[in-house]
Amino acid sequence: MKKIEAFIRHEAFEPIRSELLEKGFPSISIVEAKGSGRQKGIVEQYRGSTVTVNVRPKLKLEIVVADSDKDLIVETILRHARTGEIGDGKIFVIPVEEAIRIRTGERGDEVTQVHVE
Repeated sequence: MKKIEAFIRHEAFEPIRSELLEKGFPSISIVEAKGSGRQKGIVEQYRGSTVTVNVRPKLKLEIVVADSDKDLIVETILRHARTGEIGDGKIFVIPVEEAIRIRTGERGDEVTQVHVE
């Protein structure tokens, strides 16, 4: 299994979520995040003063999938998040040793599958 962590712009989220849902991947964790990277600070005016904002708002997506689905997820995120501008974000792919569904005790790849009752 792989955990995909993607830091993206807010406006990229809905197209990514919609396509992943269509492809059978409804499970996504979303966290509001702030960070800095190559885009550096942005100078803004606030109440008559000049303010440099050094961290920019992003969304962090976390998705755990079977190894065989990793490329499909990554390509979907890239397709919708890439504008070609600095600040598009990052994707990290991390190995997952084990997954356990708390409710049923299921383990392994079964945990990442859509549960049908």
